[in-house]
Amino acid sequence: MPLFRKTKYSTLRMVGKRDIPAGLWKKCKGCDGVVYTSKLEENGQVCPLCGYHYPLTADERIDLLTDANSFVEQDMELRSGDPLAFAAAGVSYRQKYQEAVDKTGVNSAIRCGLASLDKQPYALGVMDFRFMGGSMGSVLGEKVARITETATAEGVPLVIVTASGGARMQEGMFSLMQMAKTSGALARHAEAGLSYIVVMTHPTTAGVTASFASLGDVILAEPGALVGFAGARVIKQTTQSELPEGFQSAEFLIEHGFIDRVVPRADLRHELSLLLDYLTTGQRA
Repeated sequence: MPLFRKTKYSTLRMVGKRDIPAGLWKKCKGCDGVVYTSKLEENGQVCPLCGYHYPLTADERIDLLTDANSFVEQDMELRSGDPLAFAAAGVSYRQKYQEAVDKTGVNSAIRCGLASLDKQPYALGVMDFRFMGGSMGSVLGEKVARITETATAEGVPLVIVTASGGARMQEGMFSLMQMAKTSGALARHAEAGLSYIVVMTHPTTAGVTASFASLGDVILAEPGALVGFAGARVIKQTTQSELPEGFQSAEFLIEHGFIDRVVPRADLRHELSLLLDYLTTGQRA
């Protein structure tokens, strides 16, 4: 015991603990393995041990799916109103909304614009789950409708990357109306003979799933993405039946024909480039 009371030994232990940088490692949510955060970043926020896909920000997603400096954003200035003067637990919708703006640096849960991928022009919308859970309010619906109309006017394909917890409850019926608005714009895009590609990421649920996320000519999903309308517990209580294991996962849905392909993030850029080429060859000719 006297050996361990010596000053130099206790000092060594303290210095060693103090010298470990914060945030150097991360415990993977998929496999409980320990991964260097730098390695995770290098691997596109995908665990190198088990392939678990962590969410990307809208900026990271745009960088992944476009040529450098080709993304030209539109409708950045649109901001949500407060039609119901909504408040809960003493916190107003205006306050919650401003907190989301301050956190993300953008005004809504989706960024939209024209871009190119391998020099192929297209219109892109990317949802960001960090902004109030990617919830669909009136501004999100308006921006989806506008980028769809831009794609139609420019005669280019449309790609939307989805990530949403559903309709924004603070806007009530105004939020639900966006399902019809976005679907109508996409119908006109289809009537013009133009293609629409959806990339579902974790999670894509509720009103977004029930509207523009399910209307793609081609629907892709990232591995392990949760895709569905209502939560598993709600469905079980409503139907009073046992549900298949993992019935809302991308892997289950491709087996049952709901989506077309499950594409790992490392392959997504190349896969999207091929689809844009295949789907626009006749249009360019």
